[in-house]
Amino acid sequence: MIPEAGHYALVLALALALFQSVVPMAGARWRDATLMQTAPVTALAQFVFVALSFAALTASYVTSDFSVVNVYENSHSLMPLIYKMTSVWGNHEGSMLLWVLILALFGAAVAVFGRNLPDVLRADVLAVQSWIAVAFYLFILLTSNPFLRIADPPFEGRDLNPILQDFGLAVHPPLLYLGYVGFSIAFSFAVAALIEGRIDAAWARWVRPWTLAAWMALTLGIAMGSYWAYYELGWGGWWFWDPVENASLMPWLAGTALLHSAVVMEKRDALKVWTVLLAILAFSLSLIGTFLVRSGVLTSVHTFASDPSRGVFILAILTLFIGGSLTLFAWRAPALRQGGIFAPISREGALVFNNLFLTTACATVFVGTLYPLALEALTGEKISVGPPFFNLTFAPLFIPILIAMPMGPLLAWKRGDLFAVAQRLLAACGIAVIGVAVTFALAGVKAVLAPFGIGLALFAMAGAVTDIVERSALRSVGVGIAARRAIGLPRSAWGTAFAHFGIGMTLLGVVCETTWNSERIVALRPGQAVSIAGYDLTFDGMVPKTGPNYREVATRFVVRRGGAQVAVLEPSKRTFATRSMTTTEAALMTHGASQLYVSLGDTNSDGSIAVRIYDKPLVLLIWLGAVVMVFGGLLSLSDRRLRVGAPRRRSKPAVLAQQPAE
Repeated sequence: MIPEAGHYALVLALALALFQSVVPMAGARWRDATLMQTAPVTALAQFVFVALSFAALTASYVTSDFSVVNVYENSHSLMPLIYKMTSVWGNHEGSMLLWVLILALFGAAVAVFGRNLPDVLRADVLAVQSWIAVAFYLFILLTSNPFLRIADPPFEGRDLNPILQDFGLAVHPPLLYLGYVGFSIAFSFAVAALIEGRIDAAWARWVRPWTLAAWMALTLGIAMGSYWAYYELGWGGWWFWDPVENASLMPWLAGTALLHSAVVMEKRDALKVWTVLLAILAFSLSLIGTFLVRSGVLTSVHTFASDPSRGVFILAILTLFIGGSLTLFAWRAPALRQGGIFAPISREGALVFNNLFLTTACATVFVGTLYPLALEALTGEKISVGPPFFNLTFAPLFIPILIAMPMGPLLAWKRGDLFAVAQRLLAACGIAVIGVAVTFALAGVKAVLAPFGIGLALFAMAGAVTDIVERSALRSVGVGIAARRAIGLPRSAWGTAFAHFGIGMTLLGVVCETTWNSERIVALRPGQAVSIAGYDLTFDGMVPKTGPNYREVATRFVVRRGGAQVAVLEPSKRTFATRSMTTTEAALMTHGASQLYVSLGDTNSDGSIAVRIYDKPLVLLIWLGAVVMVFGGLLSLSDRRLRVGAPRRRSKPAVLAQQPAE
């Protein structure tokens, strides 16, 4: 009965979404407060029913109910409990249920935390959000029902894809969906504002916290996915320019541009048209990512489904929402009144510069990802667009952004002084020049571009510190006073500094790992040793092990440096009999921000085993930088000036009748 209850709850959620998509918006048009007030109540009820449906599917997995097709195809009674639970979203049907659960969660959050929104805007936002929900409820119920039964239930399941049986997959998809689906709120705000025909600085204040929350989740999701691919797939790489990886990068770039554009709109009431367009594009790119993963047009370790009929359904959703919103934008945008005027050299100008290069980089990734698919669909010709294209087109577009990034926060609004800003950044420039010189001295001419990359990363990091130093007036007042001023700075200022510092950290890790990565591929027998980057690794033999639903051959490598033992690494290969698949479990030794990476290959006929060994200098900075960026976003989100919603203006108090004197 539990699966039937879950299916019924999903149908009820669809009914509520249909009601929510019509009645509140009608109330907004008729200015009927009673009808508008149905939106938050319905949004909360919709979330409750979707949560019940998701809980029913989770319970089916936990109890290994193999009479449910979805559980049979993606679970096994011997799997650890955590993987039974993560199996819920480790497949197409379950992941779509998670998708709509998060969509309903954001709608419920607007209902709860958006009480200070104007009634008309809140009703329209929740109605638009429900339009999206209706489309995806129908998609699940008509093409991807996770509660289908098997007439004659099997005794055992087919197991989850072995590469998905990892803790990283417990975290990566939910975070990624929080980012993807989170941009639906910005989309709903944009469409609601276009319907109403009113977009102002208050609108930007309302939309920024939701966009920031989605951006933070997507940043963590991308970073977690990158780290999972790094240690789980055994290739030793952290980014492959896979089309599905690109599908998550594109909305991140658009969302980053939206955050910066919304700042200009909030502070200067400018860039209205552009900000609304970015809000539409960010979620549109999320929908395109959903299409790529689930349509069958791509073959990737990241894709969930290969059913063309599902792809056609999602394509129809894309046409409806992307085409409809852009048509509405084209109709309404010319009527939007433009806001404040600003000079090219100003903080607004720096943010526009940032937007220009971010959107160009996004367009580059978009073309490189979709052009091969479009060409194959139109002509049948197959071409491959890989890392060389993206490295040559995407990377140069980020150089101007990183140069301008420390300057923007130091420029004044409306009109700035570029020469004065350059003077303030002299120390940051000096640190960057020293970094370039030292790198050249240590690395020589073999790595020509790497020193400049390190200099750029140091400039971005030192520039972020300079912003806080200048705001606290450390150079002109005592340390004690400057410290008190720094503590009293708005959290959004600290958030900006941390986010920019994190970008510099990530760039530093990318440059060092890419340039000075060492690799050895050897075949070793027990007792033999191999050296890499000052470490000696001795192969100490193989040990068979048995896991809950797999057999494992673990190896033992003793790591020494200067003759002293520093670690023991145990990479392994696991064989999952049910799926007839073998996975590679890499072993990692962290030293500072660097890692030693050992991955196994095939066993040879002479008893030796192929081993791939890497030394990856400062590789952890790639993901630590992302964590610092998210921490900066969290600081900004906690700023009292950026709380969800905006306070209503109090009406003038009524004049009280004068009380007689006692």
